[in-house]
Amino acid sequence: MKNIIVLPTYNEKENVALLVKEIFLSLPDIDIMVVDDNSPDGTAAEVENLMIQYANLSILKRPIKDGLGRAYIDGFKKLLVREDIENVITMDSDFSHNPKYLPQMLEEAKSHDLVVGSRYIKGGGITNWELWRRFLSKGGNFYVGMLLGKKINDWSSGFNCIRISALRKINLDGIEFYGYAFLSCLKYFLVKAGAQAKEIPIIFEERRKGKSKMSGSIIREGLIAPWKILFTK
Repeated sequence: MKNIIVLPTYNEKENVALLVKEIFLSLPDIDIMVVDDNSPDGTAAEVENLMIQYANLSILKRPIKDGLGRAYIDGFKKLLVREDIENVITMDSDFSHNPKYLPQMLEEAKSHDLVVGSRYIKGGGITNWELWRRFLSKGGNFYVGMLLGKKINDWSSGFNCIRISALRKINLDGIEFYGYAFLSCLKYFLVKAGAQAKEIPIIFEERRKGKSKMSGSIIREGLIAPWKILFTK
């Protein structure tokens, strides 16, 4: 049975090659599927060049930039029809999530359906963020936790390991949020469907190269999403 990392990308040419190489150095047998939203900087071509070197690397090309959530959903749907997958890992493609945590996540996944790389438990944290971003993230997670429950401390973490059998229990098409709110929604439906969750501490690092995808519309979605999630069956 395989473990596969899903890496959504948009203009990540500067990061993706280094990240792929670092992941395979740590875990040579893992699979990686890049989901690229027609990046104008040539990210897809960079990945295709790497595929010559790495047999466990693949790419799913999407025609337009259509949101983080939709990228993940399209990637998940490709994997759910397969019978050789055990765990699916979500992570950022900009080195915000250090590959060094992957072996620990996979070890915890042996006894848990959902493993969350958490900034907000003992031992976790964030480096090189401005004060406003720290406040926004910490406050946002407190806000979501008050509404959705305190079973998880880092609802918005994008670094997760999900057992595919748990992923099959939720309706991906029922998730209406496609920015970072998608991550909270995904966790909520997994836990609601009975997934046993475990958080491990990580240090979240600022992206090495390129620009953040954070925007006002993403923040607004994050404020509205928890209320809609509560009333979604």
